Amino acid sequence: MSSSDRLPIQDTRPQPQPVKHHHSARYYAQRVRESFTTRVTKVLCAIFLSFLLVALIVFFIVWLSLRPHRPRFHMIDFTVPGLAQKPGLDNAVITFNVTARNSNQHIGIYYDSMEGFVYYKDKQIGSTPLLHPFFQEPKTTTVVYGQFGIGTATLAVNSRRWKEFVNDRQHGTVHFRLGIMSVIRFKVSTWKSVHQKMHVNCDVAVDSDGLILPAWKNRKCSVYFS
Repeated sequence: MSSSDRLPIQDTRPQPQPVKHHHSARYYAQRVRESFTTRVTKVLCAIFLSFLLVALIVFFIVWLSLRPHRPRFHMIDFTVPGLAQKPGLDNAVITFNVTARNSNQHIGIYYDSMEGFVYYKDKQIGSTPLLHPFFQEPKTTTVVYGQFGIGTATLAVNSRRWKEFVNDRQHGTVHFRLGIMSVIRFKVSTWKSVHQKMHVNCDVAVDSDGLILPAWKNRKCSVYFS
């Protein structure tokens, strides 16, 4: 009998049925609680991170607007009137004025003390107390005027130093350096910073008549803290 003539045989063996798991109501309640807790945790984390991001952005904006900028100093005038006179050593005087600009928008500056120094060839030749303690409002400019060689403003110029002045004068230019040392504090609303020692250096040159050269007028001075 050929294989094509064979009758199909039906498998009458019982087929295995999928196992059905029956869970109690407590199980489903626990699953619902876990799912709810997970969703709540995710929402709370998202809210916290959003608040943190907003707080950081606000802090950064406030920091940019309230970040203290150091004062800006510019040399306005500097003269040595007796430089062109032969007996200039006897009445040697140096006068100057610079501007101090507070460029901050919302920050004031307390100047608790200020003293001026003058240097020639990196040797200090004079010193003088400057402005009395004062408060500088934001976005304002203060003129700092000083004079060496009169009263308490000492000017230590001996005959050798004066000869050096005269020698430089014959070449048409005498270079000096004006230094200002001040103790300042920044003020934001009712908050005041700690005392900080500020140093200002202004290079300057005068002509043979002792007058400031045009190239040095309104020149910006360097400022640093120590």
